[in-house]
Order: sequence, then structure tokens, then C-alpha cells
Amino acid sequence: MASREIYANGFDEDVQTDDQTNGCPECGGRVETNTVETVCEECGLVLTEHAIDHSGEPVYEEGTERTGAPLTTARHDRGLSTTIGWKRDANGNRLSTKKRRQLGRLRREQKRGRFRSKQERNLSHGLGEVQRVASVLDVDNSLQEQACQLFRSAHSEGLLPGRSIEAVAAASVYAACRCNGRTLPLADVVEAARVGENRVTNAYATLNEELGLPAQPMQPHAYLPRLASNLDVPDEIRRQARMLAERAEAKSLVQGVSPPGFAAACLYYVAQESEYRLTQAAVADAAGVTTTTIRTHRETLRSELQ
Repeated sequence: MASREIYANGFDEDVQTDDQTNGCPECGGRVETNTVETVCEECGLVLTEHAIDHSGEPVYEEGTERTGAPLTTARHDRGLSTTIGWKRDANGNRLSTKKRRQLGRLRREQKRGRFRSKQERNLSHGLGEVQRVASVLDVDNSLQEQACQLFRSAHSEGLLPGRSIEAVAAASVYAACRCNGRTLPLADVVEAARVGENRVTNAYATLNEELGLPAQPMQPHAYLPRLASNLDVPDEIRRQARMLAERAEAKSLVQGVSPPGFAAACLYYVAQESEYRLTQAAVADAAGVTTTTIRTHRETLRSELQ
């Protein structure tokens, strides 16, 4: 049976009101209801709108997608660009040699006209660098999206001129991790970015100042899981070191000190008290500090928390 025969009499939303139905609250005129809205025929007052839509959904073949890929901040065009295939058409059939040559020429022209300006080219390069650094550091997708959005904000605010794109990209990844409370050593970011530490530090300071990042100071206890994992210490020592670090934070002993160095000192102090074999050199190397820093913070813990 055809749809027009099924809907010949219409639905309740399509039936006009009769004389016994309540009229318009303004003028008392007759009210008509259609598939879009309920309106008074006399004064034009709209009583309700957005009624049920009875139009049919388009029919899709099995195995085809109803929509394209979702929008993403990781690409300069947010994922709205067209992709030209290579050897097969949409049905999976192999293309002829002539057609492949034609697609190759179209692909080349599309690549040439992909960017409308040098700014878009820099944005594309920077977003790709953000994804590369995030992949090297094993940053999850949500933080990667935030880092891409930070780089976009820096690009739109005009913070890229005079700075290295790679440094700003690395600083965006570092800033996204800092804003979400994830411990990420700056040395690891610098190594993944393949630029100087000063450039990354200056880029992060610029992002923090110009964009007003909600980054909170990192506390030493946040570095303990990573240090304990790298040093392969028992869980009991890790737990006691965290408690010691939290006690030191409550007494404001960590102000103005390096969080990784203080965390390493807490781990070394607990290991000594538990008679677990752990050398200063190994702890300092895992935290990226000197052995003098470990000894200094250890003496602070010994004198203030005893």
C-alpha cells in the first residue's frame, strides 16, 4: 500500500479543529493545527510549534554510513575536506588506468589548493606536530583534542609569529596535560618536540599568560606513581611515600621547590626507613635532578616531620 493511501486521512496533528474545540485565547477565533504549528486563523497567534514530523527517513543501502566523519579540531579544516580515492571506486571496483591517471591529476590539484593562505598552512603543520608529540608521549585522545584547540587559540590570537611552530605545539600538549592534572615531565616533552627546552618553556609561559590557562601548580605526590613505576619499588613504599608527601604539602614545605625532586626525596626517605635498597643516583636519575637535591629535601623531611 502506498504511503499516500495510508496518510489519506492524516494524523491527529493534521486535522483542523472543529467548532467545539477551545478557540484562540486572545481573540476567540478558530485555531488550526498542521504538521508544523498550531495557529489562530483570525489573529495569527502561534500557540504551539515543532509538531511531530511524519516525513519518512531516507533509505540507505546496507553497509553504508549515514553521515561522514565527526568534526575534529585536529585538522585545519576540522575534517570537512574531500578525500580522493586511489585504485577503487565507491563500490569497490577497480578503476581503469585512464581513470587512475585522471584521479591522480585531480589529487595533485586538490593538494595544491588545499590551503588558501600561509596561515592555514602553518595551522595544518602545527596541528600535525601536536598530534605527533601527543602520540610519542602516549597522550589520550581527549587531551590531544584539547591541545589542538589550544594551538588553534594561539594561532587565532597571533602568538605564532616570532616563535617556533614546533615549540608552540609541544607547549600546547604540555599545557593540556597541566590543566588536567596529568604529570608530564618537561624533559619528555622537549625530547619529543626536538626543540630546545628554552623555546618550549617560553612558549608555555606565553600560552599561560595570553590565554589565561587554568593550570594549577603540580604537587609532589602526583609524580610518585611515575617514579615508583620507573624504579620498580614495592607498593607499600609507594603508599608511605605518598602519605609523607601529602604531610609535607599540608605543612607548606613544598613551596618554591621542584615537585619531581621533592617526590624523589620522599621516595628515597621512605626506602631508607624501610631498609629497602635504593641508591640516591638511581632516584635522582629517574626524577631528572641531582643527588644534592635529593639529600637537601631528605634533610628537610627529617627535620620538619619528625
